[in-house]
Amino acid sequence: MARGADLVLVLGGDGTINEAANGLIPSRVPLAVLPGGTANVLCNELGLGNRIERAVERLGTCIERRIAVGRVCGGSEPRYFLMMGGVGLDATIVANVNPLWKAKAGKLAYWAAGFPQFFRSVTQFQVRVNGEQCQCGFALASRVRNYGGDMQIAGGASLLSNDFEVVLFHGSNPLRYSAYMTAVLLRQAQSMPGVRTVRAQRIEFSGDAHVQFDGEYGGRLPASFEIVPDALTLLMPSTCR
Repeated sequence: MARGADLVLVLGGDGTINEAANGLIPSRVPLAVLPGGTANVLCNELGLGNRIERAVERLGTCIERRIAVGRVCGGSEPRYFLMMGGVGLDATIVANVNPLWKAKAGKLAYWAAGFPQFFRSVTQFQVRVNGEQCQCGFALASRVRNYGGDMQIAGGASLLSNDFEVVLFHGSNPLRYSAYMTAVLLRQAQSMPGVRTVRAQRIEFSGDAHVQFDGEYGGRLPASFEIVPDALTLLMPSTCR
């Protein structure tokens, strides 16, 4: 994709941006983004917003920044991701989203796919991070604060850091996850009992659970997430920190 290009401009959702990034990495051709999807997590993280007119105006203030990305290994071939990788509950929801309903209803399709999950025991899997092993039902390795475009789980994550903010949700009781998701809506998830936050450059997962990266379905475990430094040139507003 990058051959002969001075800039790649993507108008689309986070999945489309992910595809473009996988074609650009590890070249130094800059990637610029405009919102055109369901959640627009990256555009919201950058402060470009969901309105294309506003985002176009703000592109003029953007500068090139070299950033790290995540890489998921464990499937047929490694894949890069810019924003987040999830294992367990949220990936199960992504796996169950109806594409036609998503095209018509947007974010409501994720809520519709997720609602039945809160009446079932949450499947547990094993996580190994920073030399420690634990069991949980939902793990998020994030490079961004935004989750779903207007929620927040990893409040300390940053595209400019060289690690993930990893948020681990423990337990299998669906009532516990209802409380967790309420805390997510209130931006209080990390203060909940049963939620643990660490910073890491590599996380290994084993067991039987679904995987998602940048909101796209990524198969099943086993898998690992790792940081790839100095991987992508991204156009970011100069105010981004």
